[in-house]
Amino acid sequence: MRKHLVSAAFAGVILSGLGGCATTESNPNDPFESFNRAMLAVNDGIDVVVKPVAQGYDAAAPLPVKAGIGNFFGNLWDVLTAVNNLLQGKGGQGFSDIGRVLINSTIGIGGVFDVASEMGLEKHTEDFGQTMGVWGIDEGPFFMWPLIGPRTTRDTFGWAVDSYMDPVWHVDNIALRNSMVGVRYIDLRATLLQTDKVVEQAAIDRYIYIRDAYLQNRRSEIRDGADNVDCKMSRCY
Repeated sequence: MRKHLVSAAFAGVILSGLGGCATTESNPNDPFESFNRAMLAVNDGIDVVVKPVAQGYDAAAPLPVKAGIGNFFGNLWDVLTAVNNLLQGKGGQGFSDIGRVLINSTIGIGGVFDVASEMGLEKHTEDFGQTMGVWGIDEGPFFMWPLIGPRTTRDTFGWAVDSYMDPVWHVDNIALRNSMVGVRYIDLRATLLQTDKVVEQAAIDRYIYIRDAYLQNRRSEIRDGADNVDCKMSRCY
């Protein structure tokens, strides 16, 4: 299998900083809590290095530049979203996602401008972990992995598939590919800087807060938010 996706891994690390509608009770889906708590500490150590870089980028880069970078990588992810929507039987959304990619890759100058949203094509976000959930595959035990952060067993396999399919890792030019990974890595972290304060203020036990928020968020995403009226956009903060 192709080398693991560093940028997707970083997204997992960042989820370690997201808050949620969590409880302080133990969770039967977390039989490896001791290991997971240790891995959360590892991810926190990684973020000690990454966060200051993201803060510098966020402060120095003009808003149009950050928007363009986010749109560019979002357009690449729309390719995976389209595939997963089709695999989930959501034909309308899948073909809409394909339309988004075609429009933004051409009129939007390689995805730098999100013209498709302006034209009324809604942006979706789907991954293979969600697809397996729609197929009825059980989520399995929860894990906090080094680098890739919180994942259920099902989402761990889903992450591996998404990593292999990610267009960035199919760029032949190594220097260009690594640059793209690095920029996406830092841009993603910068977009989530504000969530740090939420976690620090809301969490009594930070690990449990992160775990329960992740599990609730993923279940809501699989059901397209239908099971959680208290969380907007299928995410709890």
